[in-house]
Amino acid sequence: METMALELVKSSAIEGETVDAVEARSSLAKHLGLKLGGLKPVGREVEGLALMTLDATRRYAEPLTRERLWGWQAALFPSGFSGLRKITVGKWRGPEAGPMRVVSGPIGRERVHYEAPAAERLDEEMDRFLAWFNNPPTLDPVLKAGLAHFWFVAIHPFEDGNGRIARAIADRALAQADDCPDRFYGMSASIERERPAYYDILDESQRAGLDITSWLKWFLGCLGGAIDGAEETLATVKRKARVWRKANLHPLNERQRLALARLLDDFVGKLTSGEYAKLAKCSSDTALRDLTELLEYGLLARGGSGGRGVSYALAPEVEREERQ
Repeated sequence: METMALELVKSSAIEGETVDAVEARSSLAKHLGLKLGGLKPVGREVEGLALMTLDATRRYAEPLTRERLWGWQAALFPSGFSGLRKITVGKWRGPEAGPMRVVSGPIGRERVHYEAPAAERLDEEMDRFLAWFNNPPTLDPVLKAGLAHFWFVAIHPFEDGNGRIARAIADRALAQADDCPDRFYGMSASIERERPAYYDILDESQRAGLDITSWLKWFLGCLGGAIDGAEETLATVKRKARVWRKANLHPLNERQRLALARLLDDFVGKLTSGEYAKLAKCSSDTALRDLTELLEYGLLARGGSGGRGVSYALAPEVEREERQ
């Protein structure tokens, strides 16, 4: 779940869009049947992104069809709008959309990286792509993932969402290569770290005729970075597991579980009784009582100079790995 949540956040970040990490985890937890503390309501766009990602990886053995791709793109834009712009959803882009260009840079100073095939060619181009993708592989499946990503971006069949769908297709191919629906590494976080280079290598390769060796080398380098990053994610997950294993020995209420979840995630600054009251939506007296219990359980440690300066953090010993 942590790996897939990071994928949702970073795949959108590549496109310059922001996805709330807690919303991403909440949506994935619901669909994966995981019970977590600190969940929050999920917007339709985040829900659609989560459903696309899960469908791509957990149903990796099923054929990729135009209807399935149309469903993915419709899920990404449930309102039929991309920002303030009305777009075609649930089917290929039409001639009325005009030339489809891959651009970057601020408005008025855009850089055109590539102009995709005209809308009239999309049925033929996508039929060829899907027939190739669904046929038994004739090359290394990891190379197939990189080639599928590049080919889909080159066709650019939708008015919007092509980048995210291309990365989902690559993840689907990698899941098939692993013969496993569970994703323990993801490409988007690795790509997002090198976002300018990502667009540069796509630009260079799309202008280089049929030789995309440079793109495949870059793709494989990102895959290596993604696998290295999985070790970091695993360390974070194991840390959380240690804390919750100890926390579950005590009768915590939902407010206390929420506070621990935030401390384990993205809490910035110091947790004071006032911050706890805001977070848990409770009175100051209730916040102080909850915090006192967490101290007694050994889950939190007190810091600061006393009085209004008192703050709370996870107790160092609760995060330590148990030794047999």
